[in-house]
Amino acid sequence: MILDEVHQGDMLPELRYDVTASTIVLGAIASRDWRPMHHDHEFAVNRNGTQDIFMNTPNQAAWFERYVTDWTGPSGRLGRMRFRMLGSVFPGDTMRLTATVEDVTTDDADCGWASLLVTLSVDGDTKTDCSVRVALPTSEDDNPWKRRGNAWQP
Repeated sequence: MILDEVHQGDMLPELRYDVTASTIVLGAIASRDWRPMHHDHEFAVNRNGTQDIFMNTPNQAAWFERYVTDWTGPSGRLGRMRFRMLGSVFPGDTMRLTATVEDVTTDDADCGWASLLVTLSVDGDTKTDCSVRVALPTSEDDNPWKRRGNAWQP
């Protein structure tokens, strides 16, 4: 994908994913999060008072990164990501990731940027909002991954 192909207001393709207990437990293991609310149903329900184990923060971050880089392809390079969790994601939920392009710019180093608002929802209820700034090539011979020093200002 090249920056000229992206416009403010564009909608990214939706990603739906059926969450299982394995999705949640493997995400916790991968991020070395041993807290029991992410793998122990009895602890989550009886000690935390939640309906089940739930997805941890790094796991959600990984889903946002996957969603954005699936859209950009291999030349997209994440610059910044900030999100706010509003609710939990449980086994049995179907996550729905959607995004809108909020801005398209080129910085002082001629690096192209797309700013996105990504939403993770379950059954129409927003669970997490995520703001992402991702670098995109400005031409066929540009590669944000080759930028260093002053040429990379995330």
